[in-house]
Amino acid sequence: MEALAPHLHEAAQQWAQRLGLAFDDVDAGFALQLGEAGLQLAELGPQAPGPVRVDFVEGAVAHRRQFGGGAGQMIAKAVGIQQGIRPAVLDATAGLGRDAFVLASLGCTLSLIERQPLIGALLEDGLQRAAIDNEVAAIVARMRLLQGNAISIMADWQDEAPQVIYLDPMFPHRDKSALVKKEMRLFRPFVGDDPDAPALLAAALNLASHRVVVKRPRKAPIIEGAKPGYALEGKSSRYDIYPLKKLTP
Repeated sequence: MEALAPHLHEAAQQWAQRLGLAFDDVDAGFALQLGEAGLQLAELGPQAPGPVRVDFVEGAVAHRRQFGGGAGQMIAKAVGIQQGIRPAVLDATAGLGRDAFVLASLGCTLSLIERQPLIGALLEDGLQRAAIDNEVAAIVARMRLLQGNAISIMADWQDEAPQVIYLDPMFPHRDKSALVKKEMRLFRPFVGDDPDAPALLAAALNLASHRVVVKRPRKAPIIEGAKPGYALEGKSSRYDIYPLKKLTP
């Protein structure tokens, strides 16, 4: 853990204590850094890519919110967004929260689960910063973050069942964009793949009231277990849809 400015030292120490991280470890290969723009995860060393942080206000996420195609986007069709239908969605593999933010920007209420503590910290920090921004505060107000193991959380779910559960398990993605490659390089050492994807799917099917949606690389095999009812295919991704009940206004 590192503070990038002296006045952030105390707050950075609190993050370090909460996450069990060493503070200012000169031999570390990676660092969670607290700067003026919030928390970021950085690989250290001469050939390292730039840091990754969650930003719901500017950059790629803002561009997608403004110009991404609205309810015509494939993810919107996959979760069942239609005129008069904005389902309650549980994103059980939240990651950096981009897909969840898109759905929240279209009017859905979102619960997000992230099990990797460092990524969860980045997401928590990004949501807190977005909550004080006039343009996106109303969107992130529809997003609730839960941190922990999604399979356990879904098994012990006490609230009303989410209408739709969205899964995007880690997989060797073939997306060639510089952003995705940088994030994969940073996150692989901490996250790896998701060998428990079949159990994740089974837990989602047990909990969701209307449908489960699984995002996969376009040519990837389906997750072992129940077979999807149908799929939506894009250039690089595919959405496997497991329909349970028809969504109605």
